[in-house]
Amino acid sequence: MSAFGVMRKDILDVRRAKIVWFVGLLFTLVTVLFFYQINVSGGFRGLPEVLLALWNLVFIGALFIPAIALVAAYLSIAGERESGSIKFLLSTPINRRELVLGKFLSRTSVVSASLLVAFVIAAGLSVVWFDELRLGTFVAVAALTTLYALAYVAVAIAISASTSSRSRAMGGALGFYFVTNLLVIFGDLSIRGLLDYVLNDLLNAGVGQDPLTFITMVISPTQSYLSSVLLAFPDNFLTVQRLNPEEMAWYVRGEMGLALLAAWLVIPLLIGIWRFDRANIG
Repeated sequence: MSAFGVMRKDILDVRRAKIVWFVGLLFTLVTVLFFYQINVSGGFRGLPEVLLALWNLVFIGALFIPAIALVAAYLSIAGERESGSIKFLLSTPINRRELVLGKFLSRTSVVSASLLVAFVIAAGLSVVWFDELRLGTFVAVAALTTLYALAYVAVAIAISASTSSRSRAMGGALGFYFVTNLLVIFGDLSIRGLLDYVLNDLLNAGVGQDPLTFITMVISPTQSYLSSVLLAFPDNFLTVQRLNPEEMAWYVRGEMGLALLAAWLVIPLLIGIWRFDRANIG
């Protein structure tokens, strides 16, 4: 059995996991509601409605998509280690690296499929409600959002490969979601807000906003994603949103966000393979 063999077998199991499809369906419903709200309220400052809808979708996706990815993958290996079924898999002609890669491929397939459904529906609504699609922006947002989701899948696989029980895997996934997502999105209560308070208010270090953004990008796939999506939108739209990439330091622009997002996909997966290679299965 190869990594692709593990993927095919695992997909049959994952697709029966109702919680994965429930979270994916919830994201799709929220997408429809956001597009409908833009359709009812109309544009803003003359901006194209479809761009406003996609802009809002990015921020709601930043909250929901990690949950989809983590739920889909956090038990992929730890669950089988706790039940003992992992021993059967490893008794077949497959090594541990192939098993981890197979689990990653299967879970990314499921997550990508749920996102594809949401974006296909959103594209249809754009044509019906806004009479335009803005295909370039739509494809770019969909691609970056999928990469964002796969980065969290890689993290979940790494957590699952590094733990031997369901409870530890769940605790690791919840902790990672809280620190790298909830503590990034919510303004003054975020990690960035804390850094700003400590460095500038308490220590009076005079650290600018761009360095604070970069630190958050390094420690959070969510901030990397929010930075990378600037590449998807036209400059005149970003200007109205009070964002001008030309005025940002090079290390917080969309290109750096994309590079760090890719790193968030590759590095955790390599850590997961390394950890599982050295795990004592018993």
